[in-house]
Parts: sequence; C-alpha cells; structure tokens
Amino acid sequence: MDSTMEKISSNKVRVMFEVEPAKFEEGMVKAYRKNVSRINIPGFRRGKAPRKVIEMHYGESVFYEDALDAIFPELYDAAVELHGFNPVDSPSIDVEQIGDGDTLKFSCEVFVSPDVTLGQYKGVEIHSYEQPVTDAMVNARLEQARERVARFEDIEDRPLENGDEASLDYAGYMGDEQFEGGTAQDQKLVIGSGGFIPGLEEQMVGMNVGETRDIEVTFPEEYHAKELAGKPAVFHVTLNAIRKKELPEADDEFAKDVSEFDTLAEYVADIREKLEKEAAERAQTSRENEAVDKAADNAKIDIPEPMIERQLDQIMRDMEMRMMYQGMRMEDFLTYTGQTGAELREQRKPDAQRRVKTRLVLEAIRKEEAIEAEEAKVEEEIARYAVEMKKTADEIKQDMSPDDWENLRDSVAIQAVVDLIRDNAVILPDADQEAGETAKEEKKGKPKPKRAKKAAATEEPKE
Repeated sequence: MDSTMEKISSNKVRVMFEVEPAKFEEGMVKAYRKNVSRINIPGFRRGKAPRKVIEMHYGESVFYEDALDAIFPELYDAAVELHGFNPVDSPSIDVEQIGDGDTLKFSCEVFVSPDVTLGQYKGVEIHSYEQPVTDAMVNARLEQARERVARFEDIEDRPLENGDEASLDYAGYMGDEQFEGGTAQDQKLVIGSGGFIPGLEEQMVGMNVGETRDIEVTFPEEYHAKELAGKPAVFHVTLNAIRKKELPEADDEFAKDVSEFDTLAEYVADIREKLEKEAAERAQTSRENEAVDKAADNAKIDIPEPMIERQLDQIMRDMEMRMMYQGMRMEDFLTYTGQTGAELREQRKPDAQRRVKTRLVLEAIRKEEAIEAEEAKVEEEIARYAVEMKKTADEIKQDMSPDDWENLRDSVAIQAVVDLIRDNAVILPDADQEAGETAKEEKKGKPKPKRAKKAAATEEPKE
C-alpha cells in the first residue's frame, strides 16, 4: 500500500491511497463470507452459493463496498502513523478506481487537529483581583457559625413575627380548584426569608398557633411553572407552631463549642487567616483564568466543527449527570426553563468553542516551550488523590493503567503551561493603587498614567 497526504486547509487533510490487487482481494474474501448467508441464488441452498456464481449473477461490484470497509481501518491507521496527522472526525471516502484486478485507488478527507498560530502569551496584562479581608467579612463568617449552632424555642404566648420559624400546612387554589404542587403538610418557613411566593410571608405575620387564614397572592411573571406564572391564587394556610431562633453569645464558651480554640480571640484570628487564604486562592484562580483567556484570545485557530460538537456532547452529559445527583431529570429542567434540548445545546455552544480553543492553545504553548511533566509534581498529584480517595499513594499507583499515567502527566504538564502564562503576566494596578501612583506622579510634575479598565473575573460559573 502506498499513500500520500496533502493539506487542504489548516484543519483538514486529504490522503490518497494505492492498494495492490492482492490486498483488495483479501477484502473481497471477507465481504463474501460476510454476505453469502444472505444471498439467494436459484439452484443453491442459502449460504452455499460460490463467490464466482454470485458475482456472475449480481456483478463483482456487489462486494466492493464491504471489501473496502474490511481493509480500510488497517490502511487508514497505517497512513495516520506514517504521515503523523491527528484526525478529529470520521473520514469521508472517495473511490477513483476499484475492482477488475486493477490497483485500488481512493482518497479520504478528514478533519484534523488544527494549526494554532500563537499570539502573545507571555506578558499579557491581567488584574490582581486582590480583595482585602475586612472586619465585616470576619463577622459574617462568625455569624454563620452562630447560625449553625442556633437553637429554636417553641413560642406559644404571642403571634407570629418576622424572623420566626413557622410550621404550616397549606393548600393552593385557583378559583375552586387546587393546583398541582401547591399543597404541603408541616412545611417549615422562616418568616421574612423570602422563601415563598411574594406576599404570603408578610400576610402570615400576626397569626396565632392553630389559626387558619386565606392568603391571596399573585405568582411572579417569570415563575418556572408557566401555567401559574402571573396568575392570582389563594393559599389556605394553617399555622401549626412557632419557633424562635436563639443564637449563642459570641464568647469564649462559644469558641470552645465550635472550634479547637479556647478563646474567642483565637477563633476569630483563625477565621481571618482562613478568609485571607481563600481570598488569595480566589485571586490566583481569577488571575490564572484571565491570563489563559487572553493567551487564547491572542491565538488564531480554525476549529473544526466536529471538535466543537464533541465538546458540546461532553458538556451536555456533564449537565445531565449533575442534575441526576440533584434528583432532577434533564426533561424536567427543560420544562422548568421553557426551552428545548436543541436551544440549550445552542446556548452552550460558545462555552464549547472556548474550551476547545483554550485546550488547543495550551497544548500549542506546551509544544512551543517543550514543557514536560515534572515527576515531583506527578507524585504530588498522586498524593493528593490518595488523600481524597483515602488510600495510600502506592495503592493509587497500582490501580493506574498506562492511559491513566499518560493522562496524569498531560494534566500536570498543562498546569505547568498555565503557571507559565500566569507567572509571566503583567498585573495591572487596582484603582486605589493607581490613585496613589497618580498622586505621586502629579507631585513630580509627570503626566498621569492611563487608568486600566477593571475586568470581571473569568472563573467559569458552577452549574
């Protein structure tokens, strides 16, 4: 077999094949064996007609398609290895000459991993995203801890107030008919939390335990159930119980109960330290995302549509799996959001394009910089997996296949590329830093520096 390759575009190649008759004959034999049992020839039992008889009856071409299918995978794999291209889709075949003892001549066109023209990836300008930890943030985290250990006290000597937790039964009506999903027993609701349709909580204030009240509300225009959106309804509500939340005092005893510290001061200092660590990690992630995004934006790639479609398939599968973990089906989600699967897929297409482009750019930079995975980093990742899986590092290694090792090393190498882009980025000053620098320059009689536009963090939202 001889093959030659030509590049049609930056993301597509054509491979021309010339195959000796003997090799094609191997395919013809396989095609005959595959089809003989299905061919009926007068005078022969089904499946017993000789190949020559079948070819005389139907023509030799009856086996051509299956013959080519039989030998093509071997020929194609050899061509991929010989010419070193990376196909990203199934090839389309065009036959020029076939059968009658002649050399088989055909070609195939296939989308391949596209050429990447890198732009600037070192020295891209990014924002610092530094966020100082304030006393208000520390106090908010402290309040969360108080909320977690709050106690509820039954209230029987007064009506329902804002902030109380109500236990209620309700049934929703439109006219004289109850509507689906509008009924519950012993529902817990914190009054003033906005956890119910607007208007209901406010109208419950002042109710006494055991009291029943009809409450008129109107569903929001953008309500997920379209048959209810914007429509008036009446809820028949019975208040079963009132409970008042009691928060513990923020003192040394509280600190001992909720932490390993003996004093409130130590506990508060630990909260601040953790918040500072979280803020630093968020800033680092945001800088990383912005730097990588800019490196991707600066590159030029003609991405084959099949690569985007494959990434879209993965995104949709991931969405469906997350919904399953949350107890929801994709069909229900589409109903709630009022869209079709095709619309949701189209909505996520830019995300798929971005992911594919980013991956290709990172791989191209890795090649340009000749970056390989450091074994020490690989070992660190294995140690991290071991902690997550509650196994030893040796157990993790024993469970890993050759493909697992290759994927891990690729992942470590790509992270090294991301680190390279981020660490070489130029961090623009924040507005307050700029103000200080501007004042200094004005004192020296120098022109004001141009204000850098504040960019939004580029972290992908969790779904």
